[in-house]
Formats: sequence, C-alpha cells, structure tokens
Amino acid sequence: MKIHEYQARDLLVKFGIPVPDALVVETADQAKEAYEKLAAQGTPLVVVKAQVHAGGRGKGGGVKLVKSADEAGEVAKAILSKPLVTHQTGPEGVEVKKLMVAAGVEIEKEYYLGMAVDRATASPLLIASSEGGVEIEQVAASNPEAILREPIDPAMGLQGYQARKVAYKLGLKGKQVNQAVKVMQQVAKMFIDTDASLAEINPLIVTPASEEYPDGQVLAIDAKINFDDNALYRQKDIAQMADPAEEDASELRAKEFDLTYIKLDGSIGCLVNGAGLAMATMDLVKLHGQEPANFLDVGGSATEEAIAEAFRIILDDPNVKGVLVNIFGGIMQCDRIARAIVSAAQNVGFEVPLVVRLEGTNVDAARKILDEAKDAIPAMVVGTDLTDAAQKIAAAVAAA
Repeated sequence: MKIHEYQARDLLVKFGIPVPDALVVETADQAKEAYEKLAAQGTPLVVVKAQVHAGGRGKGGGVKLVKSADEAGEVAKAILSKPLVTHQTGPEGVEVKKLMVAAGVEIEKEYYLGMAVDRATASPLLIASSEGGVEIEQVAASNPEAILREPIDPAMGLQGYQARKVAYKLGLKGKQVNQAVKVMQQVAKMFIDTDASLAEINPLIVTPASEEYPDGQVLAIDAKINFDDNALYRQKDIAQMADPAEEDASELRAKEFDLTYIKLDGSIGCLVNGAGLAMATMDLVKLHGQEPANFLDVGGSATEEAIAEAFRIILDDPNVKGVLVNIFGGIMQCDRIARAIVSAAQNVGFEVPLVVRLEGTNVDAARKILDEAKDAIPAMVVGTDLTDAAQKIAAAVAAA
C-alpha cells in the first residue's frame, strides 16, 4: 500500500524525524493562505507539491517554488487544473486533488536515505548514498560504489555504531553526525514498527550553518513510504491512510473478492491459480509474441462468484483481445473454474477468444462441463497443455 508524501511526513514527525513545516490544501485560495501562514514564520520561499502516487513530479511540473501568496495561488490552480503526467503515470497522467505547501529551506548538501527488505538475508536493510536528490536506480547504474548498505537485526533495530559508521562514510561531520544517527535509527524503527516494505527520504539534507545549528541541520524534505499489504490487518492506523482515488478501480474490485490482480499493458487477459504459475503463464504469453494484460491469481479457495467477478474484471479492460485460463487444480477444483466460466459466459459474454487449460482436481468433471457448454461459448477453445494453450491464444489474438 502506498501513501501520499504529506502522510509520510506526518509519520516522520511521529517518529521524531525533523521535517520543514507544511500544510495540505485542495484549492488555490487555500494555497495562498498556506503561503501566508508559512511566510509569517519567516519562510519567504515555499514549495508547492502535487500529492499523487507517482515519482517524477518535479519533471512533470508538479513541484514549484514560489515567493508570494499570489504566485502560490497561480501555481496551485495550474497544477490542480489538469492531469499530472510523469514517467510513472503514462501519457494519460493522474488527477491532482491535493497539494502540499511546504516551507522552503536552504540546502548545503543532499543525501539519500532508505529502508527496504533484503530478501537474501531476510532482514531490513538501511540504504544510504551521498548522491541525494537523484533516483537511487540511476545511482546504482552510474555509480554503484556510492550506495552504502547496512543490514539490520529486526529484533535489535539499527544500532548506534552502525548508524555512525554510515554517517562517517557519507562524509558527515561534527554535530551533523549525531543528528543523522538519530534520523537513521528512527527511520529504521518506523520501518519495522509499521510493517513498511519501502521507506525513502530523498533528499535528506544538511542546511547551511546557523547560530542554532553551527554545523547545519539535518532535515528530511521528501518522503516515500510503502507498506506490506499482508500486515495491514495489524496496522489499522496505516490502513486508514489508503487513498482509493489513487488505486486502479479494477484492482480495488479484485481486493473485495480476495483476488490478486494487477493491471498491465498487454492484450491477453490471464486467469490463473497460484502466483508462480501466473508468472510462468505470462512468460509463455510473451514467448509466443503477445503481452499479458494482467496478473491475476485467484488462489486456491476462491468461490465461483469470485471467479466470475475475475472474468468481469478482465473483460472490462478494453485492451483485452483474448483470455487465457490456466488452472492446475490442487486446492482449487477444476470443476469450480468450469462452472464459473459458464456463468461468466451467461452473465458477461465472451466476445473475445477464450482458451482454457485445466489439469488436476476434478479435471474430468470440469472438461465435461465445458464440453456441454461449448455451443453456448463459441469463442472457447480447450488447450491440451500450457504451451498449446499459450500458442492458441497468441495466434487467435494475432489473427483478430
């Protein structure tokens, strides 16, 4: 699950991580008022940031510096008036409904600080780099030596000596070190306590020296946090931060029926049981020259109603030109899938080619059900095995 930047900043504050003052607004007039409030605190430079679940907002025009209330209003109006297009949104862009108006700060140096789960060591991992303000993927590609990694014991948390080691390697000095150590330890604690799957502060900055902070102040001025969906049942406060407007409508429908669905850009809809089999099915679709339109795992205990809804979700995608069903029945019984196919044909209709491959529990009963329904589902073809099914659906879509 993703949350907005302003929500991530609220979490940072909750865990004692310093961030510049900020207000959330939904209109141009509110943006002007927010500027005036921040300016009254001695902040003449303010940043207006679109709140959407997409990276690259700055390059897309969703992040602007302003120096007056009128300018804040004009910028807010411009951002709110049209979809924001970034390299992560696609050409259609996403609607901006909220803005964050944050106090501007002087920056002496930028750093990257993040947390992720290291699957190799089965532990949380602190990631840091002296090249902040740049996407970490670009740093990894161009200068992998600049990325520092520090494994963390999930029971002990990030230890002080570990954080200091990272701080010194980043080139921090003087009182910056203790500030950075506190930030790192609290980010690690937040990551573990909230069941996060990703936490990024990019950039983490050091401000120029001042009377209050003779070595500069360490601040987090941008934050991105994702959470493990499987842990949301014990993270009620986090779950309430979800913004349905930022989610794909089909994926939300799928969640209501306990289906695992992810929309993709291809033309062949896939309905499969089991994540591994689903990925193998998608690979075969690509191997035979087509692209999958979705990842859809119905699991082992889906009801006929849920499976019928899965077909509706697939067929509601206008890009779908064919459907491939691949079921290896273990817990999931093949006859249940067959009845759901017949139900979907009656209630939804298959106007695109449908190829079905079934093996496993109750497969003979399933084949009988499909054989009896073949006149009612003329678009349906049965595959003898997975390779045959993938070849047939790819050929049918190519010929359409």
